[in-house]
Amino acid sequence: MTDCCNSNTYQRQRAVRLVIIGGGSAAFAAAIRATELGARATIINDRLPIGGTCVNVGCVPSKTLIRAAEAHHRAGHHAFAGIESRSRVTSFPAIIRQKRELVEQLRQAKYLDVVDPLPGVRLVEGRARLVAPETVEVNGERIIGDRVLIATGVSPFVPAIPGLADAGYLTNESLFELDDLPESLIVLGGRYVAFECAQMMARFGSRVTILQRSDRILPTETADITDALTAYIHAEGIEVVTGVETRGVRREGDRLVIDARARGEARRFEASHILAATGRRPNTAGMGLEEVGVDLDRSGFVVVNDVLQTSVPGVYAAGDVIGDPEFVYTAAYEGALAAENAINGDARRRDYTALPWVVFTDPQLAGVGLDEQQAEEQGIEVEVATLPLSHVPRSLAARDTRGFIKLIRDRATDRLVGGRILAPEGSELLMEIALAIRYGITVEQIRSSFHPYLTLGEGVKLAAIAFGKDVATLSCCAT
Repeated sequence: MTDCCNSNTYQRQRAVRLVIIGGGSAAFAAAIRATELGARATIINDRLPIGGTCVNVGCVPSKTLIRAAEAHHRAGHHAFAGIESRSRVTSFPAIIRQKRELVEQLRQAKYLDVVDPLPGVRLVEGRARLVAPETVEVNGERIIGDRVLIATGVSPFVPAIPGLADAGYLTNESLFELDDLPESLIVLGGRYVAFECAQMMARFGSRVTILQRSDRILPTETADITDALTAYIHAEGIEVVTGVETRGVRREGDRLVIDARARGEARRFEASHILAATGRRPNTAGMGLEEVGVDLDRSGFVVVNDVLQTSVPGVYAAGDVIGDPEFVYTAAYEGALAAENAINGDARRRDYTALPWVVFTDPQLAGVGLDEQQAEEQGIEVEVATLPLSHVPRSLAARDTRGFIKLIRDRATDRLVGGRILAPEGSELLMEIALAIRYGITVEQIRSSFHPYLTLGEGVKLAAIAFGKDVATLSCCAT
């Protein structure tokens, strides 16, 4: 018998078949990586259009609308003498229409056009269900793969508040499709989606109230950050109420009424619309996952190990469906990693070292690594340097000194373990800190590096200097 007829040789020569359930960034990154490794991929998509949350109802629509609201707001709110400017929203539907055009453009250019020329990639629209560890059923067809990847993402989670479903509510998915600007809006929730949407809608002209169950907004962050951001939001006319227990919702004519208790006191809130920004739930129901042995956690997220394999050999999962961290860039990273491990063997483990994140409020909140409380919990003796933007020349020149830069370093090694930035365009300062953490760059090395004068990036250097000096005593560009 010749080698070409040997079954082991045939198995090696035959392209691995990867069946991907989902149509977002994790799914497409997996398909691209699979073809790079010589495999074939079938993408099965349902619910949202191709592109998933980010391009359709998440990052892309929210950030373009946030920028539109910011442009409108800043036209009438600046600190420069001798300049009078105003802005008026003349057509809210035009704003939404432009957003839709961008979404459609990026969906085509960054998803469909990317995989269209790839050999061995098939797109199927339909609801997928696992009927065996290697078999997926969709539209009455059974698709058999050597490996299966679950990348179905998440949907908005809406709590079971009495009367809410009957009264009607918005989620981020429906908010970004409104053709008419709400006269008033109650936002349920106090984390990043809630705050981004609240400020955006207030700047367009809605009267906005935020109701947060916890004692602080963004409760996983330290109080100095959340107190400052709350003050900035409040200064724009947004009411922020914390410690809220929502008892019920009802409709009174064209108004929605919420009965609640806020820090033990009975309160009534009313608005024309309610936005539920209360978290996200995994898209795992009705997929047959538990029937074939795939473990889910208490919230329904798929449980995976460090190589992104589920409890069933040959079945992997990636993206938001496996839980935190739920970012489009981590989803893409996980999708590619899962495909590589599925095809080549479980050689690479996921690594979230120095993972940066951003809340796109204005000022933006950006972070990476540990904060001081987390470092203390891990037994790391740290020192914190906090630099108000009033010490950053660029911020002074721009006449916008809202916020601060905070660096956290390990006293023993002089290496950064974390950073938090609250600043206009603060996200653009974050990667220097992230790279310093990832590659062990010390505070002294940052302090001795050139940073151009009158850039926001200079603020990172000044924050590094602040560990040993009072920056208020320095001249321009002095170290």
